[in-house]
Amino acid sequence: MNITVIGAGRVGSSVALNCSLRELGDILLLDIVEGLPQGEAMDINHQLAEQGIDCIARGSNNYEDMKGSDFVIVVAGVGRKPGMTRMDLLKTNADIVKGVCDKIKNYAPDSKIIVVTNPLDPLTYLVLKSLGGKRTQVMGMGGMLDLSRFKEHISTVTGISRDSVQAMVISEHGENMLPLVRFSSLGGIPLTEFISTEQSKDLATKTKSIAAEVISLKGATVYAPGNAVSTMVESIIKNKKAILPVSALLEGEYGYSDVCIGVPCVLGHGGMEKIIELKLDESEKKVFDLGVQSVKNAIKSFSL
Repeated sequence: MNITVIGAGRVGSSVALNCSLRELGDILLLDIVEGLPQGEAMDINHQLAEQGIDCIARGSNNYEDMKGSDFVIVVAGVGRKPGMTRMDLLKTNADIVKGVCDKIKNYAPDSKIIVVTNPLDPLTYLVLKSLGGKRTQVMGMGGMLDLSRFKEHISTVTGISRDSVQAMVISEHGENMLPLVRFSSLGGIPLTEFISTEQSKDLATKTKSIAAEVISLKGATVYAPGNAVSTMVESIIKNKKAILPVSALLEGEYGYSDVCIGVPCVLGHGGMEKIIELKLDESEKKVFDLGVQSVKNAIKSFSL
């Protein structure tokens, strides 16, 4: 498999490293900054060599090198700064991503695409519509990243091993994300058996706010996004049929159409093969609806 990562900054390099460590294929890091992708690729190859992993990482400033890619991971764009929301990046990153779509059209039109650039749900929609592709082939990473944070909080609060945690986060990758306590469990036992109502609310609040805290401390979230993307790619390449929360285009599911939002999806050889519809209660649906409306408001600004 050939995996192209567009954007060789801290997150893009983390994506490349995680995909390599899982031995998912050869990696091409693309960036407009001369020397950056080449240097990151060299550094990754040095680690892979010591570990006996034969995947090859390359760096380039030439989009033509992405010809024949099976996957394109879109990380290009400006990252959040302390005090910013993801939506604050909309205009700047939409312009960058539109330019990236032109390159994908020219050199890798048949690739499966995973969007990482924020604001994630509107930009996943932008990529899908710009390329005129199928919803099975274009998806966004957001829910997978939110899930990793939710699972960490659950383990910390309950004192139970992370390995026993099963959970789900849906809706917008942003202010209206929805950690689903009701659909989460520890070793198959409902999470609600371990925590109080107050702890449940606190878990949701922390999951929403923790990215801003990481950014304020170190400038960016890096390792968890790389892992999230590689988990998605692995499920597709290996046809694992894993149910993962990703940003996908709704076509009537959850009562909405023509909007990309985080929902549980089955990922296999066909890409995003199926959306799982959960029966949300009134309070959950209220948050989900707010997320959809937020994304719809954002995509109104696109000229497609």
